[in-house]
Amino acid sequence: MSLSKQYDPLTAERATEQQWREAGVYHFDRDSDAPVYAIDTPPASVSGRLHLGHVYSYAHADFFARYRRMRGDNVFYPMGYDDNGLPTERLVERTRGVRAAQVGRAAFVRECLAVAAEVEAEYETIWRRLGLSIDWRYTYRTIDDESRRVAQWGFLDLLRRGLAYRQQAPTLWCPECRTAIAQAEQNDLERETTFYTLRFSSDDGAPLPIATTRPELLPACVAVFVHPDDARHAHLIGRRATTPFFERVVPILADPAADPTVGTGAVMCCTFGDATDIAWQRRHDLPIIEAIGPDGRLTAAAAPFAGQTTDEARRALTDALDERGLLLARRPTAQTVRVHERCDTPVEYITSRQWFIRLLDQRAAFLEAGHRIAWHPAHMGARYTQWVENLSWDWCISRQRAFGVPFPLWYCEACGEMMPADEAELPVDPAERPPARPCACGSTDFRPETDVMDTWATSSLTPQIVGRRLSDEPLFRRVFPMSLRPQAHEIIRTWAFYTIVRAHYHDGALPWTNVAVSGWGLSPDGAAKLSKSKGGGPIGALAALDKYSADAVRYWAAGAGLGKDTIISEERIAAGGRWVTKLWNVARFAERFLAEYTPPAAPPDGLTTADRWLLARLARITAAATAAFDAYDYATVRGEVETFFWRDLADNYLEMAKQRLYAGEAGYEAARYTLHRALLTTVKLLAPLLPYVTEAIYSGLFAATEGVSSVHLAAWPKADTRFDDATALIAGDALLDIATAVRRYKSERGLSLGAELAALHLPDAPPELTAALRGATADLLSITRARALLFDDTPNGHGVRLPAGRFDVIVEQ
Repeated sequence: MSLSKQYDPLTAERATEQQWREAGVYHFDRDSDAPVYAIDTPPASVSGRLHLGHVYSYAHADFFARYRRMRGDNVFYPMGYDDNGLPTERLVERTRGVRAAQVGRAAFVRECLAVAAEVEAEYETIWRRLGLSIDWRYTYRTIDDESRRVAQWGFLDLLRRGLAYRQQAPTLWCPECRTAIAQAEQNDLERETTFYTLRFSSDDGAPLPIATTRPELLPACVAVFVHPDDARHAHLIGRRATTPFFERVVPILADPAADPTVGTGAVMCCTFGDATDIAWQRRHDLPIIEAIGPDGRLTAAAAPFAGQTTDEARRALTDALDERGLLLARRPTAQTVRVHERCDTPVEYITSRQWFIRLLDQRAAFLEAGHRIAWHPAHMGARYTQWVENLSWDWCISRQRAFGVPFPLWYCEACGEMMPADEAELPVDPAERPPARPCACGSTDFRPETDVMDTWATSSLTPQIVGRRLSDEPLFRRVFPMSLRPQAHEIIRTWAFYTIVRAHYHDGALPWTNVAVSGWGLSPDGAAKLSKSKGGGPIGALAALDKYSADAVRYWAAGAGLGKDTIISEERIAAGGRWVTKLWNVARFAERFLAEYTPPAAPPDGLTTADRWLLARLARITAAATAAFDAYDYATVRGEVETFFWRDLADNYLEMAKQRLYAGEAGYEAARYTLHRALLTTVKLLAPLLPYVTEAIYSGLFAATEGVSSVHLAAWPKADTRFDDATALIAGDALLDIATAVRRYKSERGLSLGAELAALHLPDAPPELTAALRGATADLLSITRARALLFDDTPNGHGVRLPAGRFDVIVEQ
């Protein structure tokens, strides 16, 4: 098969992807004895359109999959879609304009399933175009039967062992999404707000100023706190205060958590404004007044402001306080507020009954597990450690939403006992049918659990889901623990942590041995992370793939290492397209010399200095690329191979060897051998990064003689120590210095690079390089277009002396 004159990447990539699909090139071989390299692929959240930020991170996992496959591993590389829970619900609400409360749960779930199927088909098209070497036979959805079965089994396993529990307690709550959330689902939002100083009164009628940013919580005030060492307020400890406007009498208490440097040093405790309020309420056994409801509006306890949003109530209440002379001051201040990561809505604390998984009493075990995992880059492990060390809540896994994995539970209406489903019943929706047996009390009248599980409660089990823990034990034993978890850094606190928790609880093992953490794709100005739900940047993922080619996009994705953010740059993507074209053109040039060529087992006689230099560079680059890939450093691979290809092979060696290659006489076999090794190795080193063009070149030039149908099934190159010669590298650097000096000479005089020179003189060549330079005569004449190479000075001092690295050369024109 010959190479076409021009490479059309879009046509070639589509055809190649189809060939891979039909041949099953990336299928996991269950019968192979090769070591398994299993990847816990991130199931993309079905919350909008994929953008180039997703392409950036998903390409990284594929680099490693392709590399390990070429190293001889049996790669298990599945695909998943995270399509249950809040993100998909919000997508449906946004795109279909419906909510569960409007159309009913069953109809809303049908909408969610339909939208998810459409979006997932889009995702698969993009992943295939990108060239992900997925084994699509192992594809799952977190809402499919197997996933729901594993999620419900996991919950029941924890429930039986006392690791899951239900509790009425203050809970983090999103008023916009109308559901409880977990500690890990919060982000920090910086904003400007107002500090209001309110006039409380002590029990002797003296004013007691208290500053707050949330005056709307005043109706829920149950105490005033001061620091026990604050001399300003020591006389008040143990007395009582009256709240402004509502005139509720509350105790004045001392607690070290009251910060005397904030506001006036006295702080109101409201149930609940933040985690400190919760701690104070529990520590001092204070009453609970619920002033904010699940809808984010004030309750009857806040009359006359009931029914108002928190923003409306803040304005109305401060106006009322001002009218009564109870608002002493107001001033602007910067504030960091906790918001729900899904919608950026400030969270509230609502007392509700929720399901939790125990975390706090197992903190040491989770820290130890994190230390046993190899994090790439290493500092990402510190993020994990910091998160675990600062946990303050168990994991709330129940959500008050319509679409998700139901809890497999009923409650007996007669005696109130909880009835878990039997494992044989899973997956089950308790809202659709009663349990298979009566309650122990004899009753068959049951009320279903209506909450659904947090989506992380399912996706934290991705190794068990894709490994088919419950349905295919032999497969699970082969692939678990997995080799790699690729993911983004912002979900270390959620997906990485929760998966470690679940593997520890259910399997007593690590879920994987390595975590590769990608950075974000940023907007072109570098100011913001791209988001599926908030727009995908200046060019969509599929549009970029079709405009520039998959290989060009992958070249861009390989430009920044793990853990590093990168801007979406069409200019850099286009540069990848130019590299693909250059690689093809070099292969086309080499084809006339390498077609049907089978290299000898031993190097031919007559290797020139240039040949030995290039083969030495090739040995070093191969070793460096292998070490970099082993260290999960694909960016170094790209940089090293790019330099070798452009500077060493394309720009210099080919120009040195052209005369020998074209003449077909002395030195021809040596040049042919060297070119074959260099191009084949370059193609293989680049195959994980640029899978399409390397496949086309390999198929056209090397597959027949190597006896392998695809470069992606070929063996990874080994550094040939026979050629790792430091002397050859030094001599080669001298050749490059000479060639660079001559090119500069021609450029400064407006001469073409092909312009002939009468002679090139090397009178100052160091003795230790003279023999090597003489052995490079043909190559130096080829690249400089000089008619003669001499090692003496020019006659009568004619010629131009040029600096060339360690010594000068003289050009005679």
